[in-house]
Amino acid sequence: MRSDRDRGAHRGTARHRRRRIGAAGGPRDRGSATAELAAAFPVVVLLLLAGLTGLAALSAKVRCSDAAGVAARAAARGEPASAGASQTAPSGATISVRRDGHRVRVTVRFRVRPMALLPAFTVEEDAVAMVEPEAEGQ
Repeated sequence: MRSDRDRGAHRGTARHRRRRIGAAGGPRDRGSATAELAAAFPVVVLLLLAGLTGLAALSAKVRCSDAAGVAARAAARGEPASAGASQTAPSGATISVRRDGHRVRVTVRFRVRPMALLPAFTVEEDAVAMVEPEAEGQ
């Protein structure tokens, strides 16, 4: 009596029944890589734009922070705040200085315009410094 394993061998194994697939992956797979790339390309472009926007915003934020610190220290010494801050701040940034008693608060604002398709947004940084005794009378 034959076992189930022996019977399958006489009918043909899966090896003989499978269709042979060529190097291209067969006729039904032809062009699938192109279709997958076409579907994924907009996502890749959006991720690239988002990454570039994030880098632009981060760069502007760091430059505004540096400019606010430089301006606050200059104003605390009694010097013009905009002198050092204008070199450090991004071009087009607005610098506002407010003196409250013994403190100086400097705010630097910059409007980031990443790409034509994305909306602009504002980056803002503040810095506070104590007014130095020599500059108190000014």
